[in-house]
Amino acid sequence: MLARTAAFMVLGLAATGLGGCAALLGGNQAVPTFDLSAPRAVPVERTGVRVLVISDPTSLAVLNTEKIVVEPQPGQVAYLGNAQWSDRLPPLFQARLIETFENSSRARSVARPGDRVTADYVLLTDIRSFGLQTFASPEAVVEVSAKIVDDRAGRIVAAKVFTGRAPAGSSSGAEATRALDAASDQVFIELVKWASGY
Repeated sequence: MLARTAAFMVLGLAATGLGGCAALLGGNQAVPTFDLSAPRAVPVERTGVRVLVISDPTSLAVLNTEKIVVEPQPGQVAYLGNAQWSDRLPPLFQARLIETFENSSRARSVARPGDRVTADYVLLTDIRSFGLQTFASPEAVVEVSAKIVDDRAGRIVAAKVFTGRAPAGSSSGAEATRALDAASDQVFIELVKWASGY
Protein backbone atom coordinates (compact mmCIF):
# COMPACT_ATOMS: atom_id res chain seq x y z
CA MET A 1 0.00 0.00 0.00
CA LEU A 2 1.27 3.48 -0.74
CA ALA A 3 2.39 5.23 2.42
CA ARG A 4 0.23 8.15 3.53
CA THR A 5 3.29 10.22 4.38
CA ALA A 6 5.87 9.99 1.68
CA ALA A 7 8.64 11.96 0.05
CA PHE A 8 7.66 13.15 -3.39
CA MET A 9 9.89 13.06 -6.42
CA VAL A 10 9.45 12.76 -10.13
CA LEU A 11 10.91 9.75 -11.91
CA GLY A 12 12.24 10.14 -15.40
CA LEU A 13 10.69 6.95 -16.67
CA ALA A 14 10.01 7.13 -20.40
CA ALA A 15 6.84 5.67 -21.89
CA THR A 16 7.49 3.18 -24.67
CA GLY A 17 3.96 3.08 -26.02
CA LEU A 18 0.92 5.27 -26.39
CA GLY A 19 -2.56 4.20 -25.30
CA GLY A 20 -5.71 6.25 -25.55
CA CYS A 21 -5.11 9.76 -26.84
CA ALA A 22 -2.29 12.28 -26.51
CA ALA A 23 -2.81 15.58 -24.72
CA LEU A 24 -0.65 18.64 -25.23
CA LEU A 25 0.74 20.11 -22.04
CA GLY A 26 3.56 22.50 -21.42
CA GLY A 27 3.88 24.07 -24.84
CA ASN A 28 4.52 21.65 -27.67
CA GLN A 29 5.49 18.73 -25.47
CA ALA A 30 3.13 15.82 -26.08
CA VAL A 31 2.36 13.84 -22.93
CA PRO A 32 1.11 10.28 -23.54
CA THR A 33 -2.36 10.09 -21.97
CA PHE A 34 -4.01 6.88 -20.85
CA ASP A 35 -7.53 5.87 -19.87
CA LEU A 36 -9.16 3.21 -17.71
CA SER A 37 -11.67 0.77 -19.15
CA ALA A 38 -14.86 -0.58 -17.58
CA PRO A 39 -15.52 -4.35 -17.52
CA ARG A 40 -18.42 -5.41 -19.70
CA ALA A 41 -21.27 -7.84 -19.02
CA VAL A 42 -20.67 -8.20 -15.29
CA PRO A 43 -22.89 -11.09 -14.12
CA VAL A 44 -24.88 -10.00 -11.06
CA GLU A 45 -28.38 -10.70 -9.81
CA ARG A 46 -30.86 -7.82 -9.80
CA THR A 47 -32.13 -7.07 -6.32
CA GLY A 48 -35.05 -4.84 -7.30
CA VAL A 49 -35.43 -1.22 -8.28
CA ARG A 50 -33.53 0.39 -5.43
CA VAL A 51 -31.52 3.43 -6.47
CA LEU A 52 -27.82 3.34 -5.66
CA VAL A 53 -26.01 6.68 -5.86
CA ILE A 54 -22.29 6.45 -6.57
CA SER A 55 -20.71 9.22 -4.52
CA ASP A 56 -17.54 11.08 -5.53
CA PRO A 57 -14.54 8.97 -4.46
CA THR A 58 -12.13 10.36 -1.88
CA SER A 59 -8.35 9.95 -1.88
CA LEU A 60 -5.16 11.43 -0.58
CA ALA A 61 -3.74 14.41 -2.47
CA VAL A 62 -1.02 12.22 -4.02
CA LEU A 63 -3.73 10.28 -5.90
CA ASN A 64 -6.00 13.24 -6.66
CA THR A 65 -4.19 14.07 -9.87
CA GLU A 66 -3.76 13.04 -13.50
CA LYS A 67 -0.27 11.80 -12.68
CA ILE A 68 0.41 8.06 -12.46
CA VAL A 69 1.76 7.03 -9.08
CA VAL A 70 4.84 4.84 -8.71
CA GLU A 71 6.27 3.34 -5.51
CA PRO A 72 9.98 2.72 -6.22
CA GLN A 73 10.64 1.73 -2.61
CA PRO A 74 8.25 0.86 0.22
CA GLY A 75 6.98 4.14 1.62
CA GLN A 76 8.40 6.26 -1.21
CA VAL A 77 6.01 7.86 -3.69
CA ALA A 78 6.92 9.14 -7.14
CA TYR A 79 5.16 9.86 -10.42
CA LEU A 80 5.66 8.11 -13.72
CA GLY A 81 7.47 10.40 -16.12
CA ASN A 82 6.02 11.25 -19.52
CA ALA A 83 2.60 9.68 -18.88
CA GLN A 84 -0.70 10.75 -17.35
CA TRP A 85 -4.35 9.73 -16.89
CA SER A 86 -7.04 11.30 -19.06
CA ASP A 87 -8.55 12.97 -15.96
CA ARG A 88 -7.87 13.23 -12.25
CA LEU A 89 -7.99 9.73 -10.81
CA PRO A 90 -11.07 10.09 -8.51
CA PRO A 91 -13.51 11.29 -11.22
CA LEU A 92 -12.01 8.84 -13.72
CA PHE A 93 -12.46 5.98 -11.24
CA GLN A 94 -16.04 7.09 -10.52
CA ALA A 95 -16.92 7.26 -14.23
CA ARG A 96 -15.63 3.74 -14.92
CA LEU A 97 -17.28 2.35 -11.77
CA ILE A 98 -20.64 3.77 -12.89
CA GLU A 99 -20.05 2.37 -16.36
CA THR A 100 -19.35 -1.06 -14.85
CA PHE A 101 -22.66 -0.91 -12.99
CA GLU A 102 -24.38 0.10 -16.21
CA ASN A 103 -22.78 -2.86 -17.98
CA SER A 104 -24.36 -5.15 -15.41
CA SER A 105 -28.01 -5.94 -14.75
CA ARG A 106 -28.26 -3.01 -12.33
CA ALA A 107 -28.07 -0.32 -15.01
CA ARG A 108 -31.42 1.32 -14.27
CA SER A 109 -30.73 1.70 -10.53
CA VAL A 110 -27.45 3.64 -10.60
CA ALA A 111 -27.18 7.41 -10.37
CA ARG A 112 -24.68 10.19 -9.71
CA PRO A 113 -24.94 12.75 -6.94
CA GLY A 114 -27.02 15.64 -8.25
CA ASP A 115 -29.05 13.48 -10.65
CA ARG A 116 -32.23 14.59 -8.83
CA VAL A 117 -33.20 11.09 -7.79
CA THR A 118 -34.16 9.82 -4.36
CA ALA A 119 -31.42 7.45 -3.26
CA ASP A 120 -32.11 4.29 -1.31
CA TYR A 121 -28.40 3.66 -0.79
CA VAL A 122 -25.21 5.64 -1.33
CA LEU A 123 -21.93 3.97 -2.24
CA LEU A 124 -18.94 5.71 -0.65
CA THR A 125 -15.47 4.83 -1.92
CA ASP A 126 -12.00 5.83 -0.79
CA ILE A 127 -9.08 5.12 -3.12
CA ARG A 128 -6.29 3.97 -0.83
CA SER A 129 -3.78 2.79 -3.43
CA PHE A 130 -3.69 3.11 -7.19
CA GLY A 131 -0.21 2.81 -8.60
CA LEU A 132 2.75 0.78 -9.68
CA GLN A 133 5.11 -0.88 -7.20
CA THR A 134 8.57 -1.33 -8.74
CA PHE A 135 10.73 -2.33 -5.76
CA ALA A 136 10.35 -6.02 -6.69
CA SER A 137 8.83 -7.23 -9.94
CA PRO A 138 6.74 -4.34 -11.32
CA GLU A 139 3.17 -4.81 -10.11
CA ALA A 140 0.03 -2.69 -10.31
CA VAL A 141 -1.82 -2.40 -6.99
CA VAL A 142 -5.31 -0.97 -6.56
CA GLU A 143 -6.98 -0.85 -3.14
CA VAL A 144 -10.36 0.73 -2.50
CA SER A 145 -12.42 0.95 0.68
CA ALA A 146 -16.18 0.91 0.10
CA LYS A 147 -19.18 1.60 2.32
CA ILE A 148 -22.89 1.29 1.56
CA VAL A 149 -25.00 3.82 3.44
CA ASP A 150 -28.76 3.62 3.89
CA ASP A 151 -29.53 7.17 2.79
CA ARG A 152 -32.86 7.33 4.57
CA ALA A 153 -31.73 5.85 7.88
CA GLY A 154 -28.31 7.50 7.72
CA ARG A 155 -26.38 4.38 8.72
CA ILE A 156 -23.69 2.19 7.22
CA VAL A 157 -25.14 -1.18 6.25
CA ALA A 158 -21.98 -2.77 4.80
CA ALA A 159 -18.27 -2.05 4.39
CA LYS A 160 -15.46 -3.86 2.61
CA VAL A 161 -11.95 -3.31 1.22
CA PHE A 162 -11.25 -4.44 -2.34
CA THR A 163 -7.79 -5.13 -3.74
CA GLY A 164 -6.65 -5.85 -7.27
CA ARG A 165 -3.15 -6.77 -8.42
CA ALA A 166 -1.66 -7.34 -11.86
CA PRO A 167 1.93 -7.86 -13.04
CA ALA A 168 3.45 -5.15 -15.19
CA GLY A 169 6.00 -6.07 -17.82
CA SER A 170 7.87 -2.83 -17.20
CA SER A 171 7.39 0.64 -15.71
CA SER A 172 6.72 2.27 -19.07
CA GLY A 173 3.54 4.28 -19.47
CA ALA A 174 1.86 1.70 -21.70
CA GLU A 175 2.80 -1.32 -19.55
CA ALA A 176 2.03 0.41 -16.25
CA THR A 177 -1.40 1.67 -17.30
CA ARG A 178 -2.30 -1.66 -18.90
CA ALA A 179 -1.52 -3.40 -15.59
CA LEU A 180 -3.41 -0.77 -13.57
CA ASP A 181 -6.38 -1.18 -15.89
CA ALA A 182 -6.34 -4.94 -15.23
CA ALA A 183 -6.03 -4.44 -11.46
CA SER A 184 -8.82 -1.86 -11.37
CA ASP A 185 -11.07 -4.19 -13.43
CA GLN A 186 -10.75 -6.76 -10.63
CA VAL A 187 -11.88 -4.14 -8.11
CA PHE A 188 -14.74 -2.89 -10.30
CA ILE A 189 -16.13 -6.39 -10.84
CA GLU A 190 -15.95 -7.47 -7.20
CA LEU A 191 -17.29 -4.15 -5.96
CA VAL A 192 -20.29 -4.25 -8.32
CA LYS A 193 -21.09 -7.86 -7.37
CA TRP A 194 -20.88 -6.97 -3.67
CA ALA A 195 -22.90 -3.76 -3.88
CA SER A 196 -25.57 -5.40 -6.01
CA GLY A 197 -26.74 -7.40 -3.00
CA TYR A 198 -28.12 -4.30 -1.26
